[in-house]
Order: sequence, then structure tokens, then C-alpha cells
Amino acid sequence: MSLLLGALALATAAAAAWWWLEKPLALDKPAVELSIEPGTPPREVAQAWVQAGVQTDARLLYQWFRWSGQAKRIRAGSYEIHAGITARELLDKMVRGDEVLEQLRLIEGWNIRQVRAALAAAPALKQTTAGLSDAQLMALLGAPEQHPEGRFFPDTYAYSRGVSDLTVLKRAYQAMDRRLKAAWAGRAEGLPLRSADEALVLASIVEKETGLPADRGLVASVFVNRLRLGMPLQTDPTVIYGLGESFDGNLRKRDLQTDTIYNTYTRTGLPPTPIAMPGLASLQAALHPAPSKALYFVARGDGSSQFSEDLAAHNRAVNKYQRQQK
Repeated sequence: MSLLLGALALATAAAAAWWWLEKPLALDKPAVELSIEPGTPPREVAQAWVQAGVQTDARLLYQWFRWSGQAKRIRAGSYEIHAGITARELLDKMVRGDEVLEQLRLIEGWNIRQVRAALAAAPALKQTTAGLSDAQLMALLGAPEQHPEGRFFPDTYAYSRGVSDLTVLKRAYQAMDRRLKAAWAGRAEGLPLRSADEALVLASIVEKETGLPADRGLVASVFVNRLRLGMPLQTDPTVIYGLGESFDGNLRKRDLQTDTIYNTYTRTGLPPTPIAMPGLASLQAALHPAPSKALYFVARGDGSSQFSEDLAAHNRAVNKYQRQQK
């Protein structure tokens, strides 16, 4: 009889456990969120879910984690659950690492001020770099000798809620480093560029000067041809970059005539640093410019450009497209 009672008790307990596992957990709000830090013990994970709004016994939840044999496989991350989820599904979610991810988009052509503003405005990102100078930021990234401009790859970065802005920025830095090294290793022969850093500077100019993607290779060829001849690059975006936050949207003649280290009208060669984040297409264009003898280009007004091999042809193009002369 005692054996029978024991068997019945076990069966009853098993049935109750099965019922509990398959029954939706009660939540005190429509969505319950929880961020689990690396190394958090399973017992604390169970307690944290209850504190966050899962209406069950934390001890029971912890025992389920243990009994399943998967307690040690729970992954750190940011999770969100909704009404209808069961204890079994909750554990499966954490074991899979099925996190709620936020996104940060870095845009081609942005400068470092815009990158840092986007970081500061990103949702659920732990802010750790807001008070740092650019030099301090680069030191934390392991590149104290580098200027930050152009060093981050424009892309969309998914991240877990609560991670630091430095973590996301490091991913963007490493992504640009990888792509720059690969592009430099596969560059065309005979380019007037001495290093991958110079290629990055040129790519940033190509990025800012290209209105139509199909023109990118020709835009790059104009600047490569000018570098070969020792001609000033004469590109407005570098002058604008040198003006910094004082630029009011109107580039004046005096700005083109005022010498700064970024004024490519008064100085030959490349400026000392990139002026923006180039995308992969601009990197490739800078290192594989279109075959062309063009030395000039002017905007047609529809996003495309008219390219010319000599000054007389360029002046005619300026009259046609900029001054609306026949």
C-alpha cells in the first residue's frame, strides 16, 4: 500500500509540474523586460524575472531551471516576454539567446560629431563616452595615435539593451579596419597613395562629392588624376570640414581663399585626415578609380556630374549647368 501511495504521490507531483510548465505565466504588465548580466546565477535569474513582473514563485522557477538540466546554458542578454508565455518557453528563450535587440544606424558621409550624437541618442544604450574627448575615445579603442574621423564603418548595428556605447563603437571601428585593410590589399596598381590611411582620406572625399552612385568611379578618377599631376584637389567638402561648426551652410569665396590644413584650394595633396565616414563603395572607388583622364567635374543639377578633361571644357560645362548659359 505504501508503495502504491508513493507512486500516486509521484504521479500527482509529475502531473502538477507538467500542468505548471504548460500553463501561461501570469504577468503584471503586457510586456515584461529583463536584462541578464553575464555570470548571473540561475537562482538570481529566476528572482529577477519575478521582480520584473512574472507572477510566480521564484523558487519554483529556479527549480525548473535546475530540473531541466539547462540552467547553465542561460545566456546573458536583454529579453522581453508577453502574455501567454509558459515557463518552458521562457527557459527556451534564454537558452537560445532570443534577445530583444535595438539598432544603431551610422550613415555614409557622417562626420564624428554626427556619430557621437547618434550614440548619445540611441535607445537603451549605456552611455560611457559622452564626457570623453575624441583623443580619449580613440585611446579606449586601442588607437591613441589615430584621429577618429572616418574610422567607423557606416552600417546598421544591432545591440542588446544595456550594453555600452563603447562596445557598439568598437564594432564599427573594427568593421572599418577590416574593410580598409582588405580594400588596400586589393588596390589597383600605380595609385598615388602611400598608405591605407591616405586611401581612407581619399575615400571620404569621394563619399562627400558623389551625388549619383554611378559617377563614383569617375569622381575618384578626377582626384587620383589631380594627385598624380600635383594639382590642388579643390574640393569644397574639405573646406567645409575645416570650418567645423562655424559653417552656416553658405560657402563663401573668402572661405576658399583662407588657408587651413583642410583647404584643398590653397594646398596640394590630401588633407591630414578623412572628412567623413566612407562606405564600402567609396573605398572601392578610391582604390579602383574608373579609367579616365578627367580633371574636372560639375554638378548637372539632377544628382549626376559632367566630367571634363580640360579647363575649357569644364568652363563650358559650368556655364551650361551652373550659370544656365547656352
